[in-house]
Amino acid sequence: MAFLCRSAASLLKSSRAAPVLLSGSRLYSSGGQYEYILVEKRGEKSNVGFIQLNRPKALNALCDGLMREVIQALEVFDADADVGAVVITGSERAFAAGADIKEMQNKTFQECYTTKFLAHWCKVADARKPVIAAVNGFALGGGCELAMMCDIIYAGEKAQFGQPEILLGTIPGAGGTQRLTRAVGKSLAMEMVLTGDRINAQEAKQSGLVSKVYPVDQLVSEAIICGEKISANSKLVSAMAKEAVNAAFELSLAEGNRFEKRLFNATFATADRKEGMTAFVEKRKASFQDS
Repeated sequence: MAFLCRSAASLLKSSRAAPVLLSGSRLYSSGGQYEYILVEKRGEKSNVGFIQLNRPKALNALCDGLMREVIQALEVFDADADVGAVVITGSERAFAAGADIKEMQNKTFQECYTTKFLAHWCKVADARKPVIAAVNGFALGGGCELAMMCDIIYAGEKAQFGQPEILLGTIPGAGGTQRLTRAVGKSLAMEMVLTGDRINAQEAKQSGLVSKVYPVDQLVSEAIICGEKISANSKLVSAMAKEAVNAAFELSLAEGNRFEKRLFNATFATADRKEGMTAFVEKRKASFQDS
């Protein structure tokens, strides 16, 4: 379950951050107007979807409205033929410090159970296109869970990750115990979940939670560069590759190998596989058509 930690909450009164779109950026309005996020396309070819969580006074606490907007934006980007990857980020102070505790404070067991509370959050992981989390500052509770729903995590050097729900008398409820354990192993995951302790960016990299760490002011641009690299490949084959990697968390090795082989064979029915291998033989750059 997502969580807004006490230390993060204590910063709210002093937060003066304002929503900003970087120079040269533009609001991507195809998915409609958003209240809690900023959405646009980035990259030299405008082929990277960009979602910025935008509740600065709350350190990007994940209210239900914000999460529904993130899912909506991802659906728009999934349907956009020009977009090959998506970057999700927050501010330099907080990727997301947790959930909006006021929204869940008075909920009952019956209400949570019958409404499948938080179940729709996992739709972030269902995005067809690769999603990169660019994490600066706090990624705690639901913020850590949101980052782990993404396919790649890049961290700013001052990032902090944690699942401190235990300090509120509850446990993670949006995949925290499951994805964290798969990412960093049982011992560290158990320690983080049972104590509420955080790990910093370098510890997160060493444990396998994040793939790269960058200076705070370079993080987003590096995530966009990664998104551009992914977008330059066949979007069709990228989706198949993502599906194959994700299957590794669900299947045995033998089953996973069989699943991979079926998808591998399926690439031979695509024009992009033929173009990629032909371009390699002819020593030229491939021109993928996503078909």
